[in-house]
Amino acid sequence: MTHSNGSRPGSSADGRIRVGVVGVGSMGRNHARVYRELADAELVGVADMDTEAAERVAREYGTSAYDTDDLLAAVDAVSIAVPTSAHAPVLQQCIDAGVHALVEKPFVDDLSVGRDLAASAEEAGITLQIGHVERFNPAVRTLMRVLPDIDVVAIDARRLGPPIDRVLDGTVVSDLMIHDLDVVNAITGARPGMLGATGAADGDYATAQCVYEDGTVATFTASRITRQKVRKIEITARECHVVVDYLAQTVEIHRSEIPEYVEDDGTVRHRTESVIERPFVETGEPLKAELQSFVEAVRDDTEPLVTAADGLAAVDLARKIEGIIRVEDAGAISQEVGR
Repeated sequence: MTHSNGSRPGSSADGRIRVGVVGVGSMGRNHARVYRELADAELVGVADMDTEAAERVAREYGTSAYDTDDLLAAVDAVSIAVPTSAHAPVLQQCIDAGVHALVEKPFVDDLSVGRDLAASAEEAGITLQIGHVERFNPAVRTLMRVLPDIDVVAIDARRLGPPIDRVLDGTVVSDLMIHDLDVVNAITGARPGMLGATGAADGDYATAQCVYEDGTVATFTASRITRQKVRKIEITARECHVVVDYLAQTVEIHRSEIPEYVEDDGTVRHRTESVIERPFVETGEPLKAELQSFVEAVRDDTEPLVTAADGLAAVDLARKIEGIIRVEDAGAISQEVGR
């Protein structure tokens, strides 16, 4: 696809995809760092309304600071790491400029605006990826390879931690739980059905329960007040129990116990042995895998792993959970997810 500035993807001197970052807060700064490490990408520059912050990050990573319009004129693709409320206008700028975009989660505040943007990006031939980074966690990718061999019954996702030392962008549901909403949506491949939720601690603690249309029962817990940091998802299947630790990047498959009868001094005793399989997980930084995947999707003109539809589905479910929590005191603690 030819950009509005007459360039084409990968038109840097050495064939790398020219990339930039819009928004250099804690997440955007990490995007700039990782882009510098990718062999297939050339970090052309960064942009931020805080020009001093943009200059500082540009110096740190040996690149240039631009205003957004000038950055979009110089690159093939960008990461959008501004506050969620600004995702839509910045993405629209990208679409108008013919620049591919990775938009950090949550995709948008307004679902109808997000749907319109997704349609516009598709019509313009723009690669649009949503930044649900846990899909690129090596443990989650290993889990996805295990799923075809098991019959999932229930899922329990827990994302807990102490107060966060950064500017909070949304409730604990849209800030933390939404990671697991996206992963579980991907695991089930089904639409959410019956939904219930409750909240506590002035919005810093939330739980939700969802029965998907394929019958899978999922429970989500997210906390910004728990002193121990926990990032786990456990799957109960008919054949086994699977434990995925996002932080340790490990997967354990607990198989049914094997009964054994042994004779000891003429007495027959019964004992069992637990069987635990630990599939090999090729560990690595999820953000690096995410940005590498985005660059490859731009270069090869292929569908990204996490699409705009995925991002919209996660936002839709998060908004419904937040809505239930808001009216919880009125007794409306469960509902059918709208078709």
